[in-house]
Amino acid sequence: MTVLFAMILDGIFGEPKWLWSRIPHPAVIMGKAVGHIDTTYNTGENRKIKGTISFAALVIAALILGMIIAAIPGIWTDVILGAMLIAQRSLVEHVAAVGTGLRMSLQQGRRAVAIIVSRDTRDMTTSDVTRSAIESGSENFSDGVIAPIFWFAIGGLPALLVYKITNTADSMIGYKTPRHLQFGWAAARFDDLLNWVPARLTALLIWATDRQTPFAKIAADAKLHRSPNAGWPEAAMAYKQNVVLAGPRSYDGKLTLFPYVNEAGKHTLGPDDIAQTTQTLWAAWWMTLAIALFVAII
Repeated sequence: MTVLFAMILDGIFGEPKWLWSRIPHPAVIMGKAVGHIDTTYNTGENRKIKGTISFAALVIAALILGMIIAAIPGIWTDVILGAMLIAQRSLVEHVAAVGTGLRMSLQQGRRAVAIIVSRDTRDMTTSDVTRSAIESGSENFSDGVIAPIFWFAIGGLPALLVYKITNTADSMIGYKTPRHLQFGWAAARFDDLLNWVPARLTALLIWATDRQTPFAKIAADAKLHRSPNAGWPEAAMAYKQNVVLAGPRSYDGKLTLFPYVNEAGKHTLGPDDIAQTTQTLWAAWWMTLAIALFVAII
């Protein structure tokens, strides 16, 4: 019931600005902790060892904190914290904002999508902006919704906090850049491990909202993606909407030629495709809620 109530609470309220403008969000606190180990220990030699040890310390701290909080009598502390760390409503709102921006102007769309992606947005076309929003929505539905729900259901609040600190660390130091290639190695690999099952579950949920494409085609295209996990929800969404995703994109002024996912899909995209994505995200969420209800009943 804890997971079910947390999902409902997040689905209704999301991340209210009036609250998080007054107190720090748990994800912000986690980000500061990761930033601290990065600035303090990511120096000199043996960065891989330093990164592994300092990341392991954060994971252990998250596990212990989760166990302490979980020991509080009643379920509502877990429910409230769980709702804070599941990001369905805020995810959909951010994705939908890109479509709203595009309907006003291309520049507004670029500004909106820049909030949710790290790639260069200055020269994006309408199709590029749309594609970026769909990809972000698909990947973050796995990372920010299904994976937290999965680990919350498997191991309660301790497992949820371990997942969130890992995912936060991966998003901050898990890049293959000269600064973080060694230091963020452990965080990136552990994040890959924790997201392996949820990413494939997310693809199944998105596919189940339509079921028109053989799942084997989704699995085949998922393997084209540069990430061992992100390709699964993106491929599922690409086939669900018959759009092409992934492909070339620019980071820090450098064009990177990634392969396309569902290359035969529609290339010219716009706000209506973003609206369809948000509808699919809610449909998959409702399906997940139904599963959580079923598990709670039995």
